[in-house]
Amino acid sequence: MDLLRQHAPADHADLPGPATEQMLAAAEERMGISFPQDLRAWLLQNNLDLPQGDVDDDVACCGFAGFPDEGTFFLGIRAMEGLYANRSMPGGFDPPDQPDNSFWRNEWIPFLSDQDGWTGKFIDVRDGRVGRWFVGEITITGEYESLAHYFDSVAELLTKIADGDHPVCEVAEGRLVWS
Repeated sequence: MDLLRQHAPADHADLPGPATEQMLAAAEERMGISFPQDLRAWLLQNNLDLPQGDVDDDVACCGFAGFPDEGTFFLGIRAMEGLYANRSMPGGFDPPDQPDNSFWRNEWIPFLSDQDGWTGKFIDVRDGRVGRWFVGEITITGEYESLAHYFDSVAELLTKIADGDHPVCEVAEGRLVWS
């Protein structure tokens, strides 16, 4: 977030700020799952829920467009809950006959998505690893060792953009602009 503030200050200024412990506890209770420490730390710094008036009822997920890339965005607590509710299954995984090769497991909490909820990243509450899902494709578990490792890759991306070394993004007037 420091890199975003430094290199795209207008985008950073649009972010709503942190969640509270009470918000996290309420979300965990509604979802029936505890957030991993890395995710808690992130949300206590950055609850990226859009203001209620900016929520588009025609999309599955809402967030601040254009960060960390053009097609996806970090989820706030409300969006996490909504997508988690859409994906979670009574038996704990989907499809129910493939527990070792499932498309979705209830131990996965989404934190990044596209607007349709078809693709994104999740954190596995069992071990803190970050994975990726895409509807119609095999889910990848352990894409990153941890949320911290994933954010290291985002920091590297923001640094490349700031240095002018990214082929499809630049900073203009304090905002990330994707071509």
